[in-house]
Amino acid sequence: MMKARLILLLSLVCLMAEAQVKTAKEYIQLIRQHCYADYKQMYKQPSGKGALVYPYITPGSKQYAQVLWDWDSWLSDVALRQILADTGTEEDRREVLVYEQGCVLNYLAYTSLDDGYMPMVVDAESDPAKMKPKDIYSTNMHKPVIAQHAAFITEQGGGDAAWLQEGFPRMQAFIRNYKVHHRHAATGLFYWQDDLAIGVDNDPSTFFRPKGSSASIYLNCLMYKELLAMAYLARQLNLSKEAGDYAHDAQELCEAIRQYCWDEKDGMYYSVDLNLLPYTGEPQIIFGKPFVLHEGAPRDYPCLIQRIGCWSGFMTLWAGIATPEQAQRMVKENLLDERTFWAPYGVRTLSRLEKMYNLRATHNPSNWQGPIWGISNYMVFRGLADYGFKEEARQMAEKTIVLFGEDLRKEGALHEYYNPETGAPIMNKGFQNWNYLVLNMIAWLSDRPVVREF
Repeated sequence: MMKARLILLLSLVCLMAEAQVKTAKEYIQLIRQHCYADYKQMYKQPSGKGALVYPYITPGSKQYAQVLWDWDSWLSDVALRQILADTGTEEDRREVLVYEQGCVLNYLAYTSLDDGYMPMVVDAESDPAKMKPKDIYSTNMHKPVIAQHAAFITEQGGGDAAWLQEGFPRMQAFIRNYKVHHRHAATGLFYWQDDLAIGVDNDPSTFFRPKGSSASIYLNCLMYKELLAMAYLARQLNLSKEAGDYAHDAQELCEAIRQYCWDEKDGMYYSVDLNLLPYTGEPQIIFGKPFVLHEGAPRDYPCLIQRIGCWSGFMTLWAGIATPEQAQRMVKENLLDERTFWAPYGVRTLSRLEKMYNLRATHNPSNWQGPIWGISNYMVFRGLADYGFKEEARQMAEKTIVLFGEDLRKEGALHEYYNPETGAPIMNKGFQNWNYLVLNMIAWLSDRPVVREF
């Protein structure tokens, strides 16, 4: 009897998988038509007033129509290049270049050589004189993706980094700012100053936590790739010593992430908590006499793992940080668990078993406590493919295609984030942005040339 039930269950699973493949194939053409027709809505010219001085790329919905965002513009550009690889002409590729480079140059225009502060957003309505906060070291700045964006543009242009020659010292000052003011000396990990505009807005490892306490795995994965991108750009600019220094810094960070963020118990990478009191060794008067508290065994660990099941732990696959053995455990023991991350429409941004899990429609912050996002689906897909999990990568791509295909069929547009169980859109109709990375997944499924980030 049990054998018959098992055979029936396996048959149903196979039928569901076949139905998903068939549905995904049906939606591919719809997605292509939509993305190919609308992508140039992301191209924006500076208005002639305000902060933006170069052409740039926006996410493409009304809420963000005149705003340049840091990791949004970078990943939107990766998707744009896939569109041009699929259908573009040489003229199209020349046209996009000024918008791509403008994304980087607009930020460098507001990056000081003295302090390296770079704003995370440049709004067409911003007052350039008021873009820098009073205390630049007590709040967050641009996420470490500017070099990755510049490296991507340079790679797409055949390795010519001449357009960055004058701006590269400002990029170096930006990295120096991070190393001096946003890096924990005892671990070598980078941390957020606060929870302002961290990209994954209400990630519980950072959201409403004390200042400077979160060595986010998301942030550190981005910084690892950023340092590699800086090494590449330095080589292209014939700065061999600087290239070696950045490569060395990247390797040191990789080792720190493996040492402090990997949890052998769970087989997962996590953010870590830095909010620990220091050991002073100074005597206090206790029980009426001098006493050095904890003198016999002072704290000898610099951080504590935050065992919060968050999708960003899988970014160690995207970044190439996880060892092959770690990748096996992460995928088999965590990602594919339907109780936690693995959902009908992709990867839940927070494990469904976490107390904080919710699917509310929220803005400021956007909700990363469970809903499906196109970018998290893409980054997990990319990591799976890179580590040889071809079947799981195929499933992730197909889940994303069905998610967006159903949205286009019912709503005629894409949204910012979605219900993991039903695929129903939750927020922000008309959101283009990194959702277009579904085209890169489609190219991979179709064995066609795939454009990928640096």
